[in-house]
Amino acid sequence: MKVLLINGSPHKQGCTYTALKEVADTLEKHNIETEIFQIGVKPVSGCIACGYCKDTGRCSIDDKVNEFLDKLPEIDAVVVGTPVHYASASGMITSFLDRACRTGAVNNRLSNKLGAAVISCRRGGATAAFDQINKYFTMNNMPVVSSQYWNQVHGSNPEEVRQDLEGMQTMRTLGNNMAWLLKCIDAGKKAGVPLPELEPRIWTNFIR
Repeated sequence: MKVLLINGSPHKQGCTYTALKEVADTLEKHNIETEIFQIGVKPVSGCIACGYCKDTGRCSIDDKVNEFLDKLPEIDAVVVGTPVHYASASGMITSFLDRACRTGAVNNRLSNKLGAAVISCRRGGATAAFDQINKYFTMNNMPVVSSQYWNQVHGSNPEEVRQDLEGMQTMRTLGNNMAWLLKCIDAGKKAGVPLPELEPRIWTNFIR
């Protein structure tokens, strides 16, 4: 079993990374492989609605999004981490997820993979960003993993984040809950419990 943790912050080892690392370390204690996937600082374009992904299953813009899509067959869960920018997720992670989830939805490649959001902020706006990220999971048949509180940490630098004892505990609880669910799903598969069968997608236009 493997979990990919996406760092949507431009800082490679900043506050968001500190929170994700706490989740990753907890998962590793359960013998679950982890990888922290850094989006980086190069500009990430938003979706240009070209339709290329419908025919190919890949994005026409060849960047970190396609690199993420290549990893989908080997991962069982995704944790998306982001700093708060103006009470929302970073522009970088928003553009990334708009394209990754649209393209990943082709052939239901995201379905049944666990999803969780991790939010880092100095003071406020965490719950709005948390809600925003979770919508990507719930539109792609991805079970959302919860914790003991909303998955957020507070601080202006990694040291302050580590001093947020409740926030760090929330990250560990998230890791434990995700590990438990992954093991339950694995046990269900081995016991012959099938994954949910998806109906053909219905698109309703409300304007008639």
